[in-house]
Formats: sequence, C-alpha cells, structure tokens
Amino acid sequence: MFMAPSLAGVIVFVIAPFLDVFKRSFTTAVTGDYAGLQNYKTIFENQAFLIAVSNTIRFTLVCIPLLVLIGFLIAFPLSRLKSAGLIKSIYLFPLAMPTATIVMVWKMFFYRQGFLNLFLSKVGEWSGLWGEVHTDYLGTETAFWVLVFSYIWKNTGYTVVLWLAGILAIPEGQIEAAKVDGAGSMRRIIYIILPNLKGTLYTIVILSFLNSFKIYREAYLVAGAYPHKSIYLLQHTFNNWFVNLEFDKMAAAAVCTGAFLLVAILVLQKMWDREI
Repeated sequence: MFMAPSLAGVIVFVIAPFLDVFKRSFTTAVTGDYAGLQNYKTIFENQAFLIAVSNTIRFTLVCIPLLVLIGFLIAFPLSRLKSAGLIKSIYLFPLAMPTATIVMVWKMFFYRQGFLNLFLSKVGEWSGLWGEVHTDYLGTETAFWVLVFSYIWKNTGYTVVLWLAGILAIPEGQIEAAKVDGAGSMRRIIYIILPNLKGTLYTIVILSFLNSFKIYREAYLVAGAYPHKSIYLLQHTFNNWFVNLEFDKMAAAAVCTGAFLLVAILVLQKMWDREI
C-alpha cells in the first residue's frame, strides 16, 4: 500500500508510454498499419543511426573509466582533510550551472577565434615556435574530446561526493588495524579501502552510464542538429527523426536503446553480485 502511489506513477508515466512506443515500432508512422520488423530493419540500415550508436558507445567507454578514476583520485586526498565539506561543495558547482551558460563558455573557449586559440597564438608568438592558431575544435575530430572534457568537468563533482561518502563510511578500526599490521598506504587502498567501496563504485558506474546518454544538450547547443560526425549521438538522430515526423523509426530506435540500457544494467548488477 505504501508503494502504490509511486508504482501507479511509474505505470502511468513510464511503463504505459513505453508500451505504446513498443506497439508503434511495428506500425507505419502515417497510417498506423502493421509493418512487422520493417522499422527495425530500416534503422539498422540507416548510416546516421549506425554512426550515432558507434559514437555513443565510444563516448561511454571513454568517459566512464576516466570519470571514475578522476573522481577517486580527487576524493581520496579530500577524505583526509577537515575542510572536505567546503571543497566538496565547490566541486558540485558545475552541476548547478545552467547548461546554456556552460555551452556559451565552451563556445567562447573552443571556437576558431576563441580564448584557447588566442592563448596558443600568444605562446607561439612569445616562443617563436609557431604562428597564429585558428583551429576549429568543434568542426574536426577534436570535437569528441571537447565533449568528453565537458562531460567530465560537469560530472566530476557528484562522483567525488559519492566517493567521499563511501570512503568516510569505512570503519576507521579496519584502517588502523592494517596500519598496526604494517600495511603501507598502497596496501591499505588495495586490500581495505577498495573492497569496501564496491557498492559505491556500482552506484557511480550506473549513474555515470545513464548520464553519458544525456550529454545531448551540450552537443546540440554547441554544434546544432548536425554537428561534426565525431559527436553525432543517438539523441541527435532521435531529434532529427522527430522534426521530420518519422515516428516509426524513432519508436524502433527507442525500443532498441531501452533494451540495451536494461541489459547493460542487468549485466553490471550480475557482475557486482558475483564479486560481492
């Protein structure tokens, strides 16, 4: 009974709409006639969709390990400081900034006449090693790494907070006992701290995995609906199909994406359950 209101909300606003999308993935967009698996065949023959899938998977595989590692390398030293709470709040600042503001900063920094090129041009002028720099970072393969940098900059804060919560929850007695037994800092990290952080690591990986599929706002506002090929993501494909009223293809792609996310999360859960 306590769960009934929440469950009802999930059924009405999540499960029922998804079932409707699942049904539409087998019909035509205009007439609603049954089309079988034609919509699924169409999206897997669509080059834009395949590029978007490849870029999204690549982005996820690059960003999650970097975010987890950077967050831990920041959180572990912070856990020893008395002022960790204040510093933790500073790291959360990027999450509080509006996306449009962040995008404006990236544009000013990375576009052809932006701050980065001006800085590099000045360095080249002072050193005599190169001339003026006018690299279009958002119009070349570098755009992918600009997007990676944006994602890590924005999400490091909550990762640090989660790592800190896990580290500070480890019983101090275990660490002190390891010290008494002669374990050095690295051994304490490997044999005491990391094994106690498996639950925290699982939470961070899942949240980071889901957030990596939400980077579309930054990519769209920076480079528009048709950005450089390296940052053309699944959400770009969905947006363009929606604008063109291609709801049948969009429904089929949404079902495939939802199924992939579900399988990935179940696999991660199985891996963690086996290790724990």
